[in-house]
Amino acid sequence: MQTYFSTLAMSMVATLSLLFMSACHSNSNSGSSNSIKKANFGKTKAGEATEIYTLKNANGVIAKVTTYGATLVELHLPDKAGKLADVVNGFDNVAGYEGDGNQYFGCTTGRVCNRIAKGKFTLDGKEYTLATNNDPNHLHGGGDKAISKQVWKATPMTGKAAVVFTLTSPDGEEGYPGNLNMKVTYTLTDENELRISYEATTDKATPINLTNHAYFNLGGAGSGTILDHELTLNADHFTPVDDTLIPTGKINPVAGTELDFRTSHAIGERIPDKGVAKTEDCKTSTLGYDHNFVINVPSGESVALAARLKDPKSGRVMEIYTDQPAIQFYSGNFLKNQTGKGGKTYPFRGALCLETQHNPDSVNHPNFPSTILRPGETYRTTTVHRFSAE
Repeated sequence: MQTYFSTLAMSMVATLSLLFMSACHSNSNSGSSNSIKKANFGKTKAGEATEIYTLKNANGVIAKVTTYGATLVELHLPDKAGKLADVVNGFDNVAGYEGDGNQYFGCTTGRVCNRIAKGKFTLDGKEYTLATNNDPNHLHGGGDKAISKQVWKATPMTGKAAVVFTLTSPDGEEGYPGNLNMKVTYTLTDENELRISYEATTDKATPINLTNHAYFNLGGAGSGTILDHELTLNADHFTPVDDTLIPTGKINPVAGTELDFRTSHAIGERIPDKGVAKTEDCKTSTLGYDHNFVINVPSGESVALAARLKDPKSGRVMEIYTDQPAIQFYSGNFLKNQTGKGGKTYPFRGALCLETQHNPDSVNHPNFPSTILRPGETYRTTTVHRFSAE
């Protein structure tokens, strides 16, 4: 099958190499008008002060990130006419992120993102029990001490629009073993890329699977639904799930299913009111997509172009490159008219998530790529969001 991705395979490999080489090295940005500014973002319920950092590149693109949950709060991008709009869901201050309306908007999720079956896993002969905050499963790191709900330390980087967030999760927090030292770096480049890089070390073997949980609407946050957005996923396979969204362990082809986004499709094209993909090995709730796709990685390469998203009205385009083996596509199934930034409403299917990750529940599936980090090792991963308009 000839696809958008296979057609661009040769140029993609070269592009990826350049992207990740530059992502791992310093850039002086000499002569650019990049800037970074810090402001207060309010105090948490526990009285902790939070900060928000505004990153701006030479083209006027703006990203705002906060120390609460190492969270992406705003992302202002130009449309095909050059008009800027904020394209991610969020809140005006930390109180919003601690409120009932927050559904992991823009945060760093972990220690393990996505789901762990029944909140249990066995590692090196010992069973660990985690919070079951998505009954009956563990979701996105657990309860009140999940890393998405903690205040991180921020350090602006010299010479570019970038901030490094650091946090130590102590041994036993949310049930996880080991003292885990984490670093998340947001970098806004003059190529209109938002790069998110992760590092971590531990003193005990522990699972780790970090991602960013931004909700995107390329027409502008709060501007309506994302059903007319056109999505392409570089994935021949997906991981089927049970009724609680835990993988069965199978890795099945997308061919012949409503999950085949190897060529561009409008997201609403295959979400009938009675649900999508309702076969035994290819099912979801009636609300929409919430599936993990296994990314096609070119032979001999460690990174790939995972997804391409376009809003046909504004012309905004987002491409996602990653060294992770999978990506979760979630179509905003549980958004329910939350009031967000500037009083805007985030309706049902009003934004989507494309979360780069290891497969959900990998710790309980030996046939999936491992998520175990051991002492002496360093967890490193980078995801690049490249933006344009056409």
